Amino acid sequence: MKYTVSTEIAVPRETVVGLLADPAHLPKWLRGLVLHEPVHGEHGQVGTESRVVLRTGQQEMEARETVTRLEPADLSDLPPDTVVHYEREIVADGMWNGARERLTEVRPGTTLWESENEYRFDGLPMRLMAPLMRGMFRKQSRQHMADFKAFAEHGTDVREAG
Repeated sequence: MKYTVSTEIAVPRETVVGLLADPAHLPKWLRGLVLHEPVHGEHGQVGTESRVVLRTGQQEMEARETVTRLEPADLSDLPPDTVVHYEREIVADGMWNGARERLTEVRPGTTLWESENEYRFDGLPMRLMAPLMRGMFRKQSRQHMADFKAFAEHGTDVREAG
């Protein structure tokens, strides 16, 4: 199952990159995040493997996230025409997710965040249900982007919203 979602954020790309790269900000916009801790490597760097725990309602899901690409490696002093690429793989029981993020300066002070997502499932029941669940996965990705946009533009923290 594959899909792409995107949003424009009325914040300079350097600020967006900094907010996304700082693990202290993750709980402020990543709804349901219980834990995101590197078990090997340094947060955000290529090859880093992290333990991630997310909660939805009463259910918790644990996964391993591995950063597979970060270009350019030096995110300081980016020329306006440089596209920032950040890719990761997330593996949980019965599921693999590959996410390819692109951050582009569309005009001064505005960043386009594009996210390509691919999911693969191990078990036959999940493979059969995946086409029916595409809308749910896309909706969750859009929610994460909207939450990040609100955080980046206005400082809105998802933990403070009802």
